[in-house]
Amino acid sequence: MNRKKDKKDVEAKTGYREFEIDKDEPVYTTGIVCRLLKIPVWTLKKFDREKIVMPKRREGNDRLYSKKDLNRLQYFWGLMRIKKVKFAGLKVIMQMKEKETGENK
Repeated sequence: MNRKKDKKDVEAKTGYREFEIDKDEPVYTTGIVCRLLKIPVWTLKKFDREKIVMPKRREGNDRLYSKKDLNRLQYFWGLMRIKKVKFAGLKVIMQMKEKETGENK
């Protein structure tokens, strides 16, 4: 079976279609991020405190992460786990990447 054809048939018959979430839209809670990336909560909080990945906040001061934040977390968490890079090293790497790409954050 052709999955694309099946998907289009369902869309045509039901009016249903998948929606996209903008990469900058903060929709993922701390619990979801921990589960998806297998990162401990204390590590997420430390990333925020160290200004490595700073999620948006909603009322009650809960953190909400975007897809862009998840990608950054996954990259930096991988460096910590695989390469044994400490938070100070992550900050240096982040600054170098920002200089290289002209990115702010």
